[in-house]
Amino acid sequence: MKSSLKTIAQNKIVHREYFVEESYEAGIELCGTEVKSIRNGRVNLKDSWCSVVEGELFVNGMHISPYEQGNIFNKDPMRVRKLLMHKREIMKLYGMVKQTGYSLIPISLYFKDSKVKMQVGLCKGKKLYDKRADMAEKSAKRDMERAIKEKQRF
Repeated sequence: MKSSLKTIAQNKIVHREYFVEESYEAGIELCGTEVKSIRNGRVNLKDSWCSVVEGELFVNGMHISPYEQGNIFNKDPMRVRKLLMHKREIMKLYGMVKQTGYSLIPISLYFKDSKVKMQVGLCKGKKLYDKRADMAEKSAKRDMERAIKEKQRF
């Protein structure tokens, strides 16, 4: 039996700004109107991050636009939402985050069957020279592909 994955939103800045050491899947605690808004694709992960508070994992800065037909049931779009993971995984992540340079950053939000899941990455920040090296590598790869395509044309 295959589980269907449908990506809703991705944090595109993650791979440019951080080295992703490990990634974890977490459930997310939402209310009904938030799920409907997510189904419409009205979510932004750009400036979001995760934190561990009293043994629980939370996502901060994730924006879910209010659902148009939600009226009084809409919640604050920027509210802190609880992530659902096993206690030992959270404690392991907490220990890693306490080390210097590690952060918990949401990578993507997706539907797994009918449930909303979030991929959380244990990330280490890139230095400026790492970013320059990545840009140079990407540019060189693009130039090689362009040259090969040009050569195949004739």
